[in-house]
Amino acid sequence: MSDVLLDVSEVSKTFVRGGLLSGQRVAAVRDVSFRLDARRPEILAVIGETGSGKTTLARMILNIETPTGGRLLFDGVDLATIRTGARRLAFMHHVQPIFQNPFEAFNPLKRLERYLFMTQRRFAASPVTPETAVDDALHKVGLSLTEIRHRYPHELSGGQLQRVAIARALLSSPRLIVADEPVSMIDASLRISIVNLFKTLRDALGISIIYVTHDLATAYYVADRIMIMQEGSVVESGDARAILTAPQHPYSRQLREAVLLPDVANSALSA
Repeated sequence: MSDVLLDVSEVSKTFVRGGLLSGQRVAAVRDVSFRLDARRPEILAVIGETGSGKTTLARMILNIETPTGGRLLFDGVDLATIRTGARRLAFMHHVQPIFQNPFEAFNPLKRLERYLFMTQRRFAASPVTPETAVDDALHKVGLSLTEIRHRYPHELSGGQLQRVAIARALLSSPRLIVADEPVSMIDASLRISIVNLFKTLRDALGISIIYVTHDLATAYYVADRIMIMQEGSVVESGDARAILTAPQHPYSRQLREAVLLPDVANSALSA
């Protein structure tokens, strides 16, 4: 294993809108660089408004989008070399996504346990029985197999369903989770429980998490480190508390002024 879990080096992504010859080139991500240390699991919050490039960056880290410039290495391996086949499956084993809307992550006509057992069989990360592995993953997120068995997505709340999505990700024993706006579609009263869950996964399971959000309040509460993006570029990055108590960039200060600190856990999260 490499000492660097994820190495993002001057990564860029340009889209072409319109025709191939006459279309407009739009730079969604511009020369972004950062690293995650394999020896010290952390939560990195990537913050920005709509159009800042944060979701495009997340999709490149998940190997869904291909960079037009720069390089991404996961555990020393270039993501450009693992597009298909066994290497792609191995990458998915270690890097799992959590998407914004949990109701779009599951077919409403299929029972939830079907997804969990399919994932368990695909990755077979545990030597125990499938039922034990699935129940253990659900317990890690505060649920159980008994609670969700025979149930369809619409029978759970948004918060419960996002916990099922996280349990599904845990079945492959990932080293990195990329969570894109994971609490924005969840009732305000339940956001803190999901945010606390990410901190627990970091501490108890040693999983690093890239937490993509537009919300400085939850980022302040959950993140060890913050990276602020504007128009595709990183304008400021560093220790979460340092940036949010003394931001240096004008855009960072603008975002900071909209957040109530330091009582973010009790007030801003439920705002």
